[in-house]
Amino acid sequence: MIKRLTTLLGAGALALGAFTGSALAADTVKVGVLHSLSGTMAISETSLRDILLFTFDEINAKGGVLGKKIQPVVVDGASNWPLFAEKAKQLLEQDKVAVTFGCWTSVSRKSVLPVFEKNNGLLFYPVQYEGEEESQNVAYTAEAVNQQATPAVDYYLAEGKKKFYLLGSDYVYPQTTNLVLLEYLLSKGVKLENIGGGFRKDGSGKIISAGKYTPFGHMDYQQIIAEIKQFAASGDACVISTLNGDTNVPFFKEYAAAGLTAETCPVVSFSISEDEFRGLPAKQLVGQLGCWTYFQSIDTPANKKFVADFQAWLKKSNVPGLVKEGRVTCSPMVLSYVGVYLWKAAVEKAGSFDVDKVRAAYKSGISFNGPGGKVTTQPNMHVTKNVFIGETKADGQFKIVKSFQNVYGEPWLKGKFMAK
Repeated sequence: MIKRLTTLLGAGALALGAFTGSALAADTVKVGVLHSLSGTMAISETSLRDILLFTFDEINAKGGVLGKKIQPVVVDGASNWPLFAEKAKQLLEQDKVAVTFGCWTSVSRKSVLPVFEKNNGLLFYPVQYEGEEESQNVAYTAEAVNQQATPAVDYYLAEGKKKFYLLGSDYVYPQTTNLVLLEYLLSKGVKLENIGGGFRKDGSGKIISAGKYTPFGHMDYQQIIAEIKQFAASGDACVISTLNGDTNVPFFKEYAAAGLTAETCPVVSFSISEDEFRGLPAKQLVGQLGCWTYFQSIDTPANKKFVADFQAWLKKSNVPGLVKEGRVTCSPMVLSYVGVYLWKAAVEKAGSFDVDKVRAAYKSGISFNGPGGKVTTQPNMHVTKNVFIGETKADGQFKIVKSFQNVYGEPWLKGKFMAK
């Protein structure tokens, strides 16, 4: 069902991209949208395409940016990392977009980064990532490790957890995040033998990889779940999951089938939001944790208006292939939404769409009161924002159990934590 759905969405988005790729009129500004609308990551990324189109319509209805209406150019990265680079080149060199909003996985971001740097383009990147990067051509509205992973570990430590099993998809974000978490756990007094998933060392004996990794689209988690069940037999263990995309479906189904629960061995996931829960057995996963800088359940007038406005847009929208039923909002969607408004504010402060001028304005410190609270840009191209830990409910929403206010985005964490 997911594959059929994402194929339809991809085809619709490609048609939309062709439609919006027409010549730039004097009263419009071209803006790129670069996400996977087909393939294994479409389960997550299609919703970011949707929220961006909603945001553009919202801004256009209020007069646009510097008097120009936003004209989106939508392309499909198709969960194919080299293709992301080709599409980025198309957007910058052929379509001449003023800015691009896109990418989910770090490998897709790493793939397009040289293209943006060569062409002095500007990419707004909205999804949690591993840090260890600070490009002048990327605005990281994404959660850095200290805005998601380390707060989740702190929460579990406070809950009395002593054993941490590290599991992720086999690419740069999970691998780098877990090396940071290894240092962080050791600095908090967690013993090395209580960090599960395995280690790989170099010739000198230094650990260069921590955790268990599976490829994108992996389906068979029986052996890994058996290992986790044995690891959790002591009753004081948890799983830190950086699994990405639709591979979460077989993982959690196998987890539930093995009799594991949030009481016996809770899982905190950094890539599962309300949107992914639409394809997961949410009723069997009650109590599992998520850590993000937004949840749909945030009880504020600003968030209620945002959710209602998005639902109203879905009903009246005629975007080809758009799924309208059962839709939710989530942190990557909100960070995409916030990114557009931060770019708009930077353009207006600069009085120009020129990337150098927009970047200078962005780095000077711009704030936007979004659905998750106030977000403020930083000189290091990251943003300060609130962090929330939520507990999964049967309806696929999250009950907020802990919040951290105004957390500064810090990308450089490797080597920062000293073991006790």
